[in-house]
Amino acid sequence: MGSIVAIVGRPNVGKSTFFNRLIQRREAIVDAVSGVTRDRHYGKSDWNGREFSLIDTGGYVVGSDDIFEAEIDKQVELAIDEADAIIFMVDVESGVTGMDEDVAKLLRKVNKPVFLVVNKVDNAKRAEDAVEFYALGLGEYYTVASINGSGTGELLDALVEALPEKEDRDEAELPRFAVVGRPNAGKSSFINALIGEERYIVTNIAGTTRDAIDTKYNRFGFEFNLVDTAGIRRKSKVKEDLEFYSVMRSVRAIEHCDVCLLVFDATRGFDGQVQNIFWLAERNRKGVVILVNKWDLVEKDHQSVKDYEKAIRKQIEPFTDVPIVFISALTKQRIYKAIETAVEVYKNRSKKIKTSKLNEVLLPIIERYPPPAYKGKYVKIKYIMQLPTPQPQFAFFCNLPQYVKEPYKRFLENKLRDKFGFTGVPISIYMRKK
Repeated sequence: MGSIVAIVGRPNVGKSTFFNRLIQRREAIVDAVSGVTRDRHYGKSDWNGREFSLIDTGGYVVGSDDIFEAEIDKQVELAIDEADAIIFMVDVESGVTGMDEDVAKLLRKVNKPVFLVVNKVDNAKRAEDAVEFYALGLGEYYTVASINGSGTGELLDALVEALPEKEDRDEAELPRFAVVGRPNAGKSSFINALIGEERYIVTNIAGTTRDAIDTKYNRFGFEFNLVDTAGIRRKSKVKEDLEFYSVMRSVRAIEHCDVCLLVFDATRGFDGQVQNIFWLAERNRKGVVILVNKWDLVEKDHQSVKDYEKAIRKQIEPFTDVPIVFISALTKQRIYKAIETAVEVYKNRSKKIKTSKLNEVLLPIIERYPPPAYKGKYVKIKYIMQLPTPQPQFAFFCNLPQYVKEPYKRFLENKLRDKFGFTGVPISIYMRKK
């Protein structure tokens, strides 16, 4: 399972620059493809093959510096609760401040890995100045300059070393379906409607479901865990520290589930915040079902289901092979359809296709539509196999893997979807040297 790393510290020490630097390699690739601007407060990063989610707490701070004093303590406490490791960033230019000392006091009590990182160290004089941070009582520190990235390598080596080993999921463990979305999209009503008992108190105050709660569920002879998460909230709405909390919760729920049921309110539309959750699920390679809730409240003459669906697919390109179910949690309309669909997506995600079948079906297609020649060189794909991973990944063995570009990989992905049915599931395609 992915680990969560939180970056904490007072304002203006360079947390966001550092964060962007760590996720940019990955994000740049993702964003170039889909052209979507993402909420930049969480991202995935990897170092030496270890993957982790990174959360920049700086993005969740409300109000001015004086409010911040109390706010930062709460955030650090939440980070201590939820993250697997903590990066505490300070700034060599301003030296040790009272606020740094407060944070350090909270962090000294923690039995999780804490990395003290002194930022803006870009010359020898500043490296000497950094010594004063020993006074924080957190032991060794790392010096970096997040503007140009110097020093980040050593820090990351130590960081991934300290992250908990990936726990292997127990074979017998039930599939996990996480219900995610913004607050008040109707997640709890949806779960209540399914379970048929008021296990959750549903009110109209945004953010009443603070914790992810698991419910064991058995329907259609299929058993699974239903995970309810606190919604991911927009910054402007936050009057307390729930924003950061709910984001961490949702990140964790998405990382630990098999299929995400993304619920959103049809009257509010498939907005940026909802799209961010969608991309977070996609980037984590999870199954996705989009549930359009409160469809009964949308004036029917305005828009047909078809048009509405088309508009959503436009926004989730290129990963458009995703089921969209129109529901009403209130009248229970199509809520079982939603679960049935999630079960199908789960099965698609764990589908294994025999190597012989893959080659028999795809090689003739590739022969008819080979990858375009590149600089006069022809790419020959010889052989295909599915990799033994929890989600669908395929290796295409060929003579010149580096010449196969994104559009052709997308063509291959679409053929896999056409022929073998992977609706709702992100597919990874790798070109390997034969």
